[in-house]
Amino acid sequence: MQKDSEELKQIEEILCCPSYKVAEEDNDFLNSDAARGIRLQLDYLKAEVKMKEEGIHHTIVVFGSARTTEKDPYYKEARIFGQLVGKSGKAPEDCHVTLMTGGGPGIMAAANRGAKDVGAKSIGLNIELPREQFPNPYISPELCFQFRYFAIRKLHFIQRAKALVVFPGGFGTLDELFEILTLMQTHKSAFIPVILIGKAYWEKAINFDLLEEEGMISAKDLGLITYANDAKEAWKKVLEWHEEKGSSLF
Repeated sequence: MQKDSEELKQIEEILCCPSYKVAEEDNDFLNSDAARGIRLQLDYLKAEVKMKEEGIHHTIVVFGSARTTEKDPYYKEARIFGQLVGKSGKAPEDCHVTLMTGGGPGIMAAANRGAKDVGAKSIGLNIELPREQFPNPYISPELCFQFRYFAIRKLHFIQRAKALVVFPGGFGTLDELFEILTLMQTHKSAFIPVILIGKAYWEKAINFDLLEEEGMISAKDLGLITYANDAKEAWKKVLEWHEEKGSSLF
């Protein structure tokens, strides 16, 4: 009896030991440094599989401040831009070209809202931040994703992008803008039109001409950027860019 009791105790210890757990059910292991590569793969794969299922081939990416209010003129223009992208497909359910934002409030909400206005689907790539804990309510639920890693989120921003339209914003907006400009400058990603809305704002925020004058960038690098006054002009420039390049957008 004593031997049986000891064996049962040993078996109980084995069953309770973390090493006995199936790997996918072992949260401590999944959240360990050793499993970071797996987490990176999963962070990428979940959104990738879903976007393929939804038939999303190309995206028009919109960046801008999360702090922009509905009373701001740029909010109105971002909403109009979302409507223009949303109406560009063959039908509202056509996701071949789909609007994509960072999924938060402000400019992002305005663009997603515009797509929703015209019955079109739109994407939101969310990530938990101190000021943005929830996705905006205008993203299509089946295309609202939350990422753990900024790097994977950035990859999805550029992977299907056929244009980048950037409204005034702060650090986050500048980060995404320069990320894509650098990728194109270094030929690590395909060239796409980069449209900055509000030339007066951008000329005050960043002295691009100084960068060229000081030899930090070339005139060719400056050519990666185009300015537009409003949503309609921005969308027109996106379409003209692809027409001139003979590239397929639709």
